[in-house]
Amino acid sequence: MVKRMKESFNRQIVKDDVLSGLTVALALIPESVAFAFVAGVSPIISLQTAVIIGLIAATFTGRPGMISSSTAALSVVFASLISQHGLEYLFATVVLMGIIQVLIGVFKLGKYARMIPYPVMLGFLNGLSIVMFLAQWEQFKVKKTIMVDGVEMIHKVWLPASDMTIMFLFVVFTMAIIHFVPKLTKAVPASLVAIVIMTVIAVLLDKNGYHLRNVQDFAGMELKGGLPKFHIPQVKINLDMLKIIFPYAIIGGLAGLTEAVLTLRVIDEMTDTRGHTNKECIAQGLANTVNGFFGGMGGDAMIGQSIINIKSGGRTRLSGLVAASGLMMFIMFGSGFVNVIPLASLVGVMFMVVVGTFKWESLKYGKKIPKEDIVVVVAVTLITVLVDLATAVIIGVILSALIFAWQKGKAIQVNKRNSHCGSKVYEVDGPLFFGSVLEFRDLFDIKDDPENIIIDFKNSRVMDHSAIEAINSITEKYFNEGKKIILRHLSKDCQMLLKNAESIIQVNIEDPNYHVADDLL
Repeated sequence: MVKRMKESFNRQIVKDDVLSGLTVALALIPESVAFAFVAGVSPIISLQTAVIIGLIAATFTGRPGMISSSTAALSVVFASLISQHGLEYLFATVVLMGIIQVLIGVFKLGKYARMIPYPVMLGFLNGLSIVMFLAQWEQFKVKKTIMVDGVEMIHKVWLPASDMTIMFLFVVFTMAIIHFVPKLTKAVPASLVAIVIMTVIAVLLDKNGYHLRNVQDFAGMELKGGLPKFHIPQVKINLDMLKIIFPYAIIGGLAGLTEAVLTLRVIDEMTDTRGHTNKECIAQGLANTVNGFFGGMGGDAMIGQSIINIKSGGRTRLSGLVAASGLMMFIMFGSGFVNVIPLASLVGVMFMVVVGTFKWESLKYGKKIPKEDIVVVVAVTLITVLVDLATAVIIGVILSALIFAWQKGKAIQVNKRNSHCGSKVYEVDGPLFFGSVLEFRDLFDIKDDPENIIIDFKNSRVMDHSAIEAINSITEKYFNEGKKIILRHLSKDCQMLLKNAESIIQVNIEDPNYHVADDLL
């Protein structure tokens, strides 16, 4: 009976994973194509990237059930690199980015990504949404050759009014379909339904004499699907090349891991389990390294598709493997359909991605959260838009840490009392660290205090070298006044810090064994 139940349970898991994987494969198609024209590469490159990233990340992932693919974040990061230096530099950058991500996982630095504050996450997502939104407007322009001082110059100009109107209508209809289809059925991805419907309309319009720009026009050639081919980036490995690709590799690597960790945390909450961050960093790094050698644009975990997978029943690595394999079959046998997809419908898909990614609730916080957190959200959002994603996250984390240190630093205080033996006791309350040392030094009445001073750390903790220096400074001031100072109730790790610093500080510790109850005996 037990054996039958286990077999039935295993069959159900396999069934759920296969069906959810196929659903995700369909959902990956429109967004992967849309990300391609954000980055400025052929849609086939983006689709093949999704296959390779999906297969390898699902195999080595630290969070089974999570879906990885080409993503908007990396499309935005690499767009300027591609436009300035071409695809070969992109492939080399993706390889280096993958190596950096693997090293982050090997040295177990991924755990620090879990410490990214929520306001930083909000700013990251809001900034990413704005960047994606702004990037779409390039599709409303066309190249036009003009003469400047006898020289032909290519400029981008807005579409004619009639073409602009039709494109806007396609965008709006696409967004409307994506919005209303889930209310009718969730069996098929809404974005795929929208793409199919709008593509059929575009084909009918084309037959009646009106041609709407499509993926083939964007690529400049007919796309032909097939298996990804091994390709060594055709770049000269020298210092000049590394100077170009290294900043992009760092930014892309950190942006990709940030999105992967965010996705991992979301799935953890949905499934009440816990993934392995460092293992996921290695999985993402391996996927990108291999992807770079197969002519890919790089990728990371996708929040939307991962949620679709989990809600559809996907729980194991099998769902991710099925999603990538299903997408590969579509590339091989369905590339003809991709060629005629109208660009306007892909813009509509991206606008809906923007709407779904932006955290609208952050606009309603007002006085409901500390103003410091609002400052962090706004700062990270603006830096993401004006600079780049990784820089925004790094500055956001630093800003959050400084705000935390400032707030905790102001929290330190002392209770003053006179003991029965004539000594003055300072009972310190709050952590003593770099953020609180200035407040700590101002809490003592050195000139007016008696001969014997006791500083009691029962409700405090000495946390770093700055704290030791602060204690040393207070000790020297009392010594210069001819007064004696004693430290009490230090924990063992605090005592170890002071013992290690004996060369720079000389103090008397009254209770080396930390007998907190001594005063009560």
